[in-house]
Amino acid sequence: MVGKKSGRALFKEEGLQRTDNNMEFTTWPQVPMINQKNYYTEFLKRDDQALAVRLQQEAHLNARKKAAVDIDRARAQAAHDGIPLAEADPDLDDDVVMDDVLGDNYGSKTIVIHVGSQNMRIGLATDALPKTIPMVIAKKADRSEAEDGEPRPKRIKLDATAPSEEWFGDEFAKEYNAMAQDYKVSRRANKRRVLPNSRELVTKWNSTTPPETISEHSDPMRIDWTELPANPNAAPDYIVGAAALRIPEQSKPRYRLHWPIRHGWLNERDYQNRSVLEGDFFLIIEQSIKTELEIPLKKDWTQYSCVFIVPDLYEKVMVGKVLEQLIRNFGFQRVCFLQESTAATFGAGFGTACIVDIGAQKTSISCVEDGMVMEESRINLKMGGYDVTETFAKMMLFDRFNYSDFNLMRRHDFLLAEELKERFTTMSDENVSVQLFDFHVRAFGQKTRKHSSKIYDEGTLAPMGYFRPAIFDHADKLDGRRSIIPRSVDLYNGHPNDPVSKAQMAVVLYVKEAIPSAVLAPPAQANQPLSTTLTPTPNKPRPRPLPSHLNADPENTPRSSPAVSPAPDDPGTPHPPNNDETNPDDNPEPKSAAPDTALIDRTVPVMPLDTAILTSIHHATLPPTHSETERRRRDLLGGIILVGGGAKTPYLASFLETRLRAVMAQYPKEILVAMPPREMDPAVLVWKGGSIFGKLRMTNDSWIGGEEYDRLGSRILGYKCIWHW
Repeated sequence: MVGKKSGRALFKEEGLQRTDNNMEFTTWPQVPMINQKNYYTEFLKRDDQALAVRLQQEAHLNARKKAAVDIDRARAQAAHDGIPLAEADPDLDDDVVMDDVLGDNYGSKTIVIHVGSQNMRIGLATDALPKTIPMVIAKKADRSEAEDGEPRPKRIKLDATAPSEEWFGDEFAKEYNAMAQDYKVSRRANKRRVLPNSRELVTKWNSTTPPETISEHSDPMRIDWTELPANPNAAPDYIVGAAALRIPEQSKPRYRLHWPIRHGWLNERDYQNRSVLEGDFFLIIEQSIKTELEIPLKKDWTQYSCVFIVPDLYEKVMVGKVLEQLIRNFGFQRVCFLQESTAATFGAGFGTACIVDIGAQKTSISCVEDGMVMEESRINLKMGGYDVTETFAKMMLFDRFNYSDFNLMRRHDFLLAEELKERFTTMSDENVSVQLFDFHVRAFGQKTRKHSSKIYDEGTLAPMGYFRPAIFDHADKLDGRRSIIPRSVDLYNGHPNDPVSKAQMAVVLYVKEAIPSAVLAPPAQANQPLSTTLTPTPNKPRPRPLPSHLNADPENTPRSSPAVSPAPDDPGTPHPPNNDETNPDDNPEPKSAAPDTALIDRTVPVMPLDTAILTSIHHATLPPTHSETERRRRDLLGGIILVGGGAKTPYLASFLETRLRAVMAQYPKEILVAMPPREMDPAVLVWKGGSIFGKLRMTNDSWIGGEEYDRLGSRILGYKCIWHW
């Protein structure tokens, strides 16, 4: 017999035991055998077999039925009243912002949220501008953060008799003096007048000029502090937003400030409990919706939708938690997630661009083409406007700033530092000279102190740290990382599955080579006992160890799948540019398929801003053909857009454009660095793009409803996100 034997044949030849309760074969139904060669199934082959798509199709069908019934009723009522009915235009585009059938503005029930490390932008999609709320919460404590922590900028020497040049260590002094010398040389090359003793004039004035005292009633710009009840027991348990920054340091009871987001991550350094950290994060959002958007009752939130903007290089654990809270706790009708760079292109009206988002504590760079972020071009740098503020304060203190007790941990000093940064930081060397200025120190319960101080080039060298990040302090940016919030791993193989791009890995390798101080030492391993030589038993040979890819150790870093032999070089693999072109990424790319997560967790990703932009564009322009590479590179170099609060530094765009043209000399006319169009505030451009996205009818495919989340949980993100989840 050829092929498989039937059950009847096996029963006759081999005498298999009967399991049919002595039933006759003739009573069995004649079922033909399946031919495996022609076997075919439609399981999960069609879109309507996915729950998310099926529910969406059912919703569309129900909406069409309801619209047809409403039109029939309107026609009947119009015929009864003898009034002609205005029919809707069937050719109207679905993505046009328009009033809906009920007459309400489409998007008036959509809340757009963009959370940053220092500020949160929130508002309705129909608002012209969002509300900006500091991302901070004040909670009752025994001591304030200034009383319990060391001052910032961190002083290495706290001795009052020590010279200010030694307060921040030799490394900062060496880097600062080198930057000042290079800046002096560049100014002379640009035919600028440079006085040889400018810094001496500044230090002498600042060290000999005492402050002037002004009584509080004579100060026209006195601060309105947050009022607390006279009875400490009646004081609220927490205060969020701008009111928290105006709580006096010596208040009764004491309040301590907590920032749930630091450097674009959840702040694991200042929290010891994950539930408390996440609770503070969502409490700030909840209170902002109630007070700033004036929607106090949670029962009304079921009528609202939410567009939540996430970073380009996000963490899946955090996004999944946000989805759970917005659906379960906040009770929103539906939720949609949008990446920051995509939202920026929506707000700017660009289809192809290189988005450079300079925030308070992080800078993200991504290339966008046709409204989609190029995955391998995403870069997330842990530096931003707060680093400029801290460095600016350190430089002034280094030059004997006459307010030597400057401490960014105190609330009034932090607000003063932000004010001084906005007044004096610039990237233009046209008017750099010794300047005399006044500022006021206003502390609760104290008389106002008016200081007269001098400044030279500190306002230009501080934002120059974007291009020389070694001047920034990276010592504590990784403190507490992965201590209370685990990394997201794949459900099936246990490998980390948070998005990591090739451009981001190039940044990590750059830091490892160029800025070793930004790389933490590997964790110390447990002490191993002294090894002794053991003689194997002759009649019992020692077993050979398993290959590394078969020795599954859950504590080790996941390895890539093994290869039998090294693969030959692919002739179609893109090669670096020719000698006449500058390759911004001279570091070798990681050869392993799985990224080195241990090295990523130990590295503070920082890189000069111009080099990071070219690295992102380099990894975004690697298609199979050279002509396509050249076209895409020219489009991206001509569409660099600066957004974020840090982009408001005067003359930053022109300075960056000059540096890029010096590096990429073969593109003298193509490179263009632009600010947001229509004189829009770059700090709110990302939120504005999210509001535009929330008003488009064509984005219904990306909304997540409560029923979908109840059935699939966070797995629904793989179906609904408009990027590769």
